Amino acid sequence: MSQKAIKPSLRNPLTPPEKVEFTIPGEIAGQAGGYEEVMKEGYDLIQRPIKSVPVGQIEKQHFKQRMTVWERIKVLTQNEPNILFQNWGKNLDGASLVTGILNIDGRDVALYGHDFTVRAGSIDATNGRKLARLFNMAGEKGIPVIGMNDSAGAFVPAGVGGLDGYAEAFTALRKISGVVPSIMCMFGFNAGGGSYLPRQGSFVIQPEDTFFGLTGPGVVKSVLGEDISPEDLGGPKVHGATGVADLTVADETAALRTVLRLLSYIPDNNHSLAPFQETSDPLDRKTWEINTLLKKAFNSPTGFNTPFDVSIIIQQICDHGDYFELQPTRAREAITAFGRLGGHVVGFVANNSAVASGQIDCDSALKIARFVRFCNIYNIPLIFMEDTTGFLPGRDQEARGIVQAGRSMLDSIVDVRTPRILLILRNAFGGAYASYNNYPTGADVVLALPTTRLAVMGPAGKEFVYKSELRKLRGSVPQRVQQAAEERIKAGMEGDAARKDAEAEVAEWLKGEEAALNLRYEKELMNPKEGLALGSISSLVMPADLRKVLGENLHFLLRHYKPSAWQGVQREFH
Repeated sequence: MSQKAIKPSLRNPLTPPEKVEFTIPGEIAGQAGGYEEVMKEGYDLIQRPIKSVPVGQIEKQHFKQRMTVWERIKVLTQNEPNILFQNWGKNLDGASLVTGILNIDGRDVALYGHDFTVRAGSIDATNGRKLARLFNMAGEKGIPVIGMNDSAGAFVPAGVGGLDGYAEAFTALRKISGVVPSIMCMFGFNAGGGSYLPRQGSFVIQPEDTFFGLTGPGVVKSVLGEDISPEDLGGPKVHGATGVADLTVADETAALRTVLRLLSYIPDNNHSLAPFQETSDPLDRKTWEINTLLKKAFNSPTGFNTPFDVSIIIQQICDHGDYFELQPTRAREAITAFGRLGGHVVGFVANNSAVASGQIDCDSALKIARFVRFCNIYNIPLIFMEDTTGFLPGRDQEARGIVQAGRSMLDSIVDVRTPRILLILRNAFGGAYASYNNYPTGADVVLALPTTRLAVMGPAGKEFVYKSELRKLRGSVPQRVQQAAEERIKAGMEGDAARKDAEAEVAEWLKGEEAALNLRYEKELMNPKEGLALGSISSLVMPADLRKVLGENLHFLLRHYKPSAWQGVQREFH
């Protein structure tokens, strides 16, 4: 007896059968005719992009630990999506791309997502134009964009049509850059245009076990003869380290949840403020933990050279300690993060002495530049926290273009027109101070802790300030060595041994004298007194009052700030 082959199905056998009636409520049933047939055909066409996909294709996505585009939409919102332009393509199946409007926490958001179950999510002229229309509409209506990228790239059988489709989408997305923010998720395996397009967005989020890049490993092997895995070529570790991906997460659900959290910190467009959120955290809450942190750090054996993690200070200042860090695995000598202070969104840019003494290198300079420019375009106020001994010197940094990277950072700071505050935590030396949001570069308020060490140079500055004293000390070394050696010889030591012992004693003496000059330099010049005297610093703030003082100044500045587009349209920095 032969058994019938069982076909796989995702249908729940306990779910009652779906029956769609094309009748008017209360209408007396009559004989169905051409009208009902047309209605049924229209309903089937509306449902085709969702229901015409073979079960096998959906199972393939699930086997790869990936969701379908419709499942991803449900993670973003429980509201019914308003799907636009869905029945495009010769098969009227959505042409592998879903575009629509979502309502997320009362906000309209433009959304697109590649449907990998249809033609591997590839792009042709049809859905390239469809995507461009979505971008143009988002720019016109002033609503953010969310992209769910899961595409094999251009649809090869479409020929140049696929390239035209990408080119049209590229152009439209670039034209709304700086008008509305965009958040891009990288799902699956994306190459070529599937990588360029999302990187035009404001932020890129990449989960584990995904790839995107210029070309895939197969092309790399055929062109260069190099064997490399997708993970090592374009995985989240690679892109997280370079800054191509702003955030890396564990899986698709984490990526979509991160989208929602990030969206809560950014405005709809370039002429509005980020969402205000009422808070029960008092603005005048004392930040005693900051006081404890600095006390333990600076009273340690290494004194004012002790590194500490500045993210602890950011956490203590923000409402309920909640903040959102961007590019958290890259260039951690600088922290860039969104937070809220008294309900208002603010961007934090902070030197982090816990990593490389907080020195600014090529990566951290570009990281700061991108973040500052985004905040400037989208009306987000900025709080800079300074604690750096300067730009990182050396051959490697010069070869990588530290001068250009530093200039990018400086340019972004000089251009800021949103409310901005500088808080000097400790070190503010030389060119790093001169380019880090002080009064001359346009700061609205400059505050400093009593621990501030503001100077042209760090301890090495003693070489210039006490030049004559050091010359006299070092000039006396030969005579002191000779005198000490003679005393030892008289006491019965051998000549060579006497001289070596004398040299060691004098070297220790010189070291002590130079250390004393270091302390004198720090006490006389590496402090906030001169900055206060010249008006470079508005006022000193005690560590326990940081939240209150920063919050009051921020609220004052925002009361007198009118959000608007910046000098026409300014594109985002990449």
